[in-house]
Amino acid sequence: MNIAIRHVQHNDREQIHSLLEESAMFRRDEIEVAMELIDIVLTQPLQRDYEVYVASDEQGTVVGYYCIGPRPVTKGTFDLYWIAVKKNIQAQGIGTMLMRHAEDYIMMHHGRLLIIETSSQPKYEATNRFYQRCWYEQLARLRNFYDVDDDLIIYGKYFSQ
Repeated sequence: MNIAIRHVQHNDREQIHSLLEESAMFRRDEIEVAMELIDIVLTQPLQRDYEVYVASDEQGTVVGYYCIGPRPVTKGTFDLYWIAVKKNIQAQGIGTMLMRHAEDYIMMHHGRLLIIETSSQPKYEATNRFYQRCWYEQLARLRNFYDVDDDLIIYGKYFSQ
């Protein structure tokens, strides 16, 4: 499968929305937040808080995406807000391609640290393994953060300058 990674375009919006819904990983309110960030990128081209890139196949179908941004009041720290790959083609390297693209973007913009926040719920076990395979280190764990028995796990990776 030939995959191209490019900046999000207006006609990608509904495909990303469907990808998130079909994943069965995110609650409705989480999807709404993801779409708000995409809408900011699409409607405010001069903003610099968020960047959204999509992975698309030969037909132009969106098969994955990520959203990153510099963390306010830091120098060189970025957040990975979202990364998702179409459910039926996960574990084929697309997530890794997206992560590498995000890391390259961050380093080109003088980033020194990427922070990822995720859940400890069992449905996120594969996600947590993915971050670890991409050499992200667990920096912190806040017990009962999202809910009782749902911890916040914070991963990070430092980049050399």
